[in-house]
Amino acid sequence: MNKNNKYWLLRGLRSGIPIALGYFAVAFALGITARNAGMSALQSGVMSLCMLASAGEYAAVTLIASGAGILEMIFTTIVVNLRYFLMGCALSQKLDEHIPLIHRFLLSYCITDELFGICIAQEGRLAPVFAYAAACVSAIGWTSGTVLGVLMGNILPHAAVDALSVALYGMFLAVIIPASRKDRFIAGIVIISMAASWLFTVIPVLSHISSGFRVIILTLLIAGAAAWIHPIPEET
Repeated sequence: MNKNNKYWLLRGLRSGIPIALGYFAVAFALGITARNAGMSALQSGVMSLCMLASAGEYAAVTLIASGAGILEMIFTTIVVNLRYFLMGCALSQKLDEHIPLIHRFLLSYCITDELFGICIAQEGRLAPVFAYAAACVSAIGWTSGTVLGVLMGNILPHAAVDALSVALYGMFLAVIIPASRKDRFIAGIVIISMAASWLFTVIPVLSHISSGFRVIILTLLIAGAAAWIHPIPEET
């Protein structure tokens, strides 16, 4: 491993630790839900290891508990996780054009809301090693939390699990605030995005749109308008 890769490896591991802690708390609650749906620790662990997506997994577990069919579970999970398609498109622009195609496929595993946040916030081109390291640490927290949730059941109070999950919101703030302080335009976009997301939850017609489609609609509209109004020169 060359010196540059070692640097990005260590940086990715450090960045992934707070995400892993937040994931552990959320996954613990997911494990309890999976246990109530009749899933074993092995089944739940494999599911979490293969899909680092809280909303997608909660939807899948809910459908399993209701006895839904496989096609229904697949379609619902795809719809809930559609926002990752847009994140992948954005993240691909952070990669050097000479990055092998295999890395672009592997990086698709590293796309979650939180991992996307820390990757897109990196200045300059994204080093795949950084994303891999952060994803590995995060996956450990997510998978172990799910398994322990199944094994330990309701041993922890629900309020304690909810309190631990606040770490994820803290991580988002740590990503958004520095960028907003550097650029007033980005700060304005953040405020507009938050307001628009809130409106989608209170307006009767819009509130019925699924969370996956909601994120896609808002991302296309707000990001598209921001790119047209204030384009950023491509990095050399």
